[in-house]
Amino acid sequence: MTDPARSVAKLDGARKSYGAVRALDGVDLAVRSGECIGLVGHNGAGKSTLMGILAGTVSPDHGQIAIDGAAQTAWTIQRARSLGVRCVFQELSLCPNLSVAENTRVSHAALSGWGGARRAADLIRASLDEIFPGHGLSPQDIVGDLAIGQRQMVEVARAFTVTDDPLHLVILDEPTSSLDAETARQLLAHVRRAVAKGISCILISHILGEILETSDRVVVMRDGKVVADAVAQGLTRESLVAAMGGARLHAKTARTVSENTQPVVVSVPGAIGLQARKGEIIGLAGLAGHGQTRMLMQVFEAAGGHGGAQVTGGVALVAGDRQTDGIFPLWSIAKNISVRSLGTLRRGLFIAADAEAAMASSWREKIGIRTDDLDNNILSLSGGNQQKALFARALGSDADVILMDDPMRGVDIGTKLDVYELIRSEAQNGRTFLWYTTETDELDNCDRVYVFRNGQIVAALDHSELTEEKIIHSSFAEASA
Repeated sequence: MTDPARSVAKLDGARKSYGAVRALDGVDLAVRSGECIGLVGHNGAGKSTLMGILAGTVSPDHGQIAIDGAAQTAWTIQRARSLGVRCVFQELSLCPNLSVAENTRVSHAALSGWGGARRAADLIRASLDEIFPGHGLSPQDIVGDLAIGQRQMVEVARAFTVTDDPLHLVILDEPTSSLDAETARQLLAHVRRAVAKGISCILISHILGEILETSDRVVVMRDGKVVADAVAQGLTRESLVAAMGGARLHAKTARTVSENTQPVVVSVPGAIGLQARKGEIIGLAGLAGHGQTRMLMQVFEAAGGHGGAQVTGGVALVAGDRQTDGIFPLWSIAKNISVRSLGTLRRGLFIAADAEAAMASSWREKIGIRTDDLDNNILSLSGGNQQKALFARALGSDADVILMDDPMRGVDIGTKLDVYELIRSEAQNGRTFLWYTTETDELDNCDRVYVFRNGQIVAALDHSELTEEKIIHSSFAEASA
């Protein structure tokens, strides 16, 4: 039996700064055996930095770490793994040119040597089967060919894979951000099963319902400090938001829907075709990987004169997989924001530096990008703040149609609410949005929702008939002609 009073990992006085930005300011954290800690806070609060220190990928400027009561002096990711600490990072760390099984061998030293390849394949298959029944993945699949949700599943399964090395603590940084609702439920149920067996977990999520339903204890961070630490039972969304620093939790705002006589600006043929009129917000739903992203790319390519879709006006994309499809990692924050608007920022043959700076500064304030200097590299931002920059790029452009590919990955609740308001306001001003989301609640913002299965649209639901039950039913029903 595990001892619930024993700390499997303990941090004392952790401090970390990046230049003038203090990411952590004297954080203490103890993780007890067989508990799930929910860790919440706005983007830039220090959550991922704190987990990086625990996982051995970030060196603190000051502080002490102890594992199972033993102080650690040379703490690295290799040492952390050997002592049973695993981490699923918000920015996935898989090697895209390797197979699922080969990626499993990379992170598990016990799988090296003769017979390691076969054992790795067997172990990762068993882990995927246990956590995500019906996953449809093979150990021989090349990771670079997988959708981001599938890569997330592999990353999680790899962290929970049991080898000859111990497994005591699994850190999950936004693990459901790329998963559809059903796959997310499978993962959170597995977390509870793992905790019941004595494994400890730290769950970072901006979906507060997941935190409250899955965690035994909730730790709230703000500005690099722990500002609250309480038993999850009895906490509410409102109390968590208040502790995080005052993001507004308002009641759902029903979308005012009236007959839209504006012209169709997006048309995609099919048995059940997709149409979007000027000023509409169109939702794309269904299980992840069933054609929603491919549909958005079809519309994006049609704006350049390719593909079978028809689009009127310019198009901008907010990518969900920001590392692969979104950010320019060698560029500054300002240039990442302005790149879609270079045509409007040009004076003669040159880009007006003052106009570019003014645009980036305006959107930093409007969408709350946490940085002291927009000339810093985009990678200096937290994952959620990088995503804010992608929103600023699209919404700050002159595009008539905005495509959003599950764009809220790693974005805090306060920013989500602000972005929802921006989207509704922009739609009222005539912009059209095509919005793929794995968060069912976000579909409340939409005028109409198209549900996908096996690469086809199988249902078109107006706002008035939109329910989670209908979406789930359509997701599992056979496509209709």
